[in-house]
Amino acid sequence: MPDFFQNGRITTLHNLWTRSLEDMESDLINFSHMRPMGLILPSLYSELERPALTTIVDELQKVKYLDQIVIGIDQADREQFKHALKYFSRLPQQHDLLWNDGPNLKAIDAKLRQEGLAPTSPGKGRNVWYCMGYMLARKNVQAVALHDCDILTYKRDMLARLLYPLANPQFSYRFCKGYYPRIASNSMNGRVARLLVTPLVRALNHQHGPHSYLEFLDSFRYSLAGEFSMRSDVMESLRMPTDWGLEIGILMEMKKNYATSHLCQVDIADNYDHKHQDISKEDKDKGLSKMSVEISKAIFKKLATDGIDFTEESLRTTKATYYRIALDLIDSYRNDAVFNGLDYATHDEEKMVEMFAENIKHAGRLFLQDTDKAPFIPSWQRVASAIPDIYVQLLDAVEADRKELS
Repeated sequence: MPDFFQNGRITTLHNLWTRSLEDMESDLINFSHMRPMGLILPSLYSELERPALTTIVDELQKVKYLDQIVIGIDQADREQFKHALKYFSRLPQQHDLLWNDGPNLKAIDAKLRQEGLAPTSPGKGRNVWYCMGYMLARKNVQAVALHDCDILTYKRDMLARLLYPLANPQFSYRFCKGYYPRIASNSMNGRVARLLVTPLVRALNHQHGPHSYLEFLDSFRYSLAGEFSMRSDVMESLRMPTDWGLEIGILMEMKKNYATSHLCQVDIADNYDHKHQDISKEDKDKGLSKMSVEISKAIFKKLATDGIDFTEESLRTTKATYYRIALDLIDSYRNDAVFNGLDYATHDEEKMVEMFAENIKHAGRLFLQDTDKAPFIPSWQRVASAIPDIYVQLLDAVEADRKELS
C-alpha cells in the first residue's frame, strides 16, 4: 500500500485501496450529468485479433458513465474495417470508428496536407490526433481519457481512476497522467522509462540545471504511460509529435500551457502489462531502439526551445553523465528486485544501458543536423482557424466511410 508522500512538482493521487470501484463509479455517474466524459482508443487492426482488446471491450461494456467512445483504426482494408464495426458493436455507449485508411478520411488528410496542417507520418500520434479532432467535432464531452488497446491486465477501474480527477467538479485539474508498477513474469518491465528517461533527465539536469522542465518531467512516476485524461479544451490547443515522443511531447505542452496546480498523476493499477516491443539493438529504426532515439530527440528539442545550446562536445558529456547515473540506478533496481523476490538480469540491463547511451549520441547527432522528420502536428485550434468548417467535414467523412461499407 502506498502512503501519502508527495514528491516533485506534480500532485500524486494514490490508490490506498480504501475505496470500492462501485463507490467511485457511482460518483462518476453523478459527475457525468455536469461534466460528460469520453474515451479515445487508438488501435491497429491487428489488436482486434489479440485477447487484450477483447478483455478491454468486455470491461467497457460495464461502464455506465461514458457518453462517447471514439476508436481510431489503423492499417485496415475494407473487409477488416467492416469487421471492426461489428467487433465494437456490442459497446452500449455511443461509439464511432474512424477508418484512418478509408477514402473519405484520406481525402481530408490530403486536403490538410496541402495546407501543411496534416501529420507528416503515420503512427499512434496521427491516429490520436484525428480521434481528438473527431471528439471535438462531436462536442458532447468535457473530459476525455485515452488508453492503448494492448493492455493485457486491463480492468475498468483503470478508466475510473483516470477520469475521476477530471470529472470531479471540486477538482481543478485539466490534465491527469496515469502510472502503475511494471511487473510481469516475476521481473521488472518498463525498461525505457527506468533505464533511459529517468537517467537521461537527471543527467541533463545535472549538466544544464537546475531546469524547471527537467524537474517537472522527473516528477512523473511513469512519464511514458500511454494512459492520460484531459479536458476537451486542452485537446483543442494541443500540439504533439507523431512518433514515440508522443507521451513526452504531451507533457511538454502541459508544462508550457498550464500551471502545475492544474496537473496531476494518479495510480490506476496495482500491476500493468501490455504487448512488448522488440529491442532491435542492430536497427535504430525499429523497436525499443527507435523509441529511445525519438524520445531523446524530443527532449533535446524541448530544451533547445528553452535556450539550451547543444554541441557535439556537450552531447558527449551528456552521454557520459547518463551512463554513470544509469549504472547507479541499476544497482538500486537490482537491490529492490532482490528485496521483493523478483528476478533481475543485471547483464541484460547493462547491455540495454549501453544501447541507450549510443542512441542518445545518435539522437543528438540527428538533432544537430536538424533532420527531424516528425515535427509537432498543428493544434486543432489552428486547423479550425485555417479551415473553419473542418469539424463538419470530419464528421461527414467518418459517416461517409461507414456508409461505404453498408
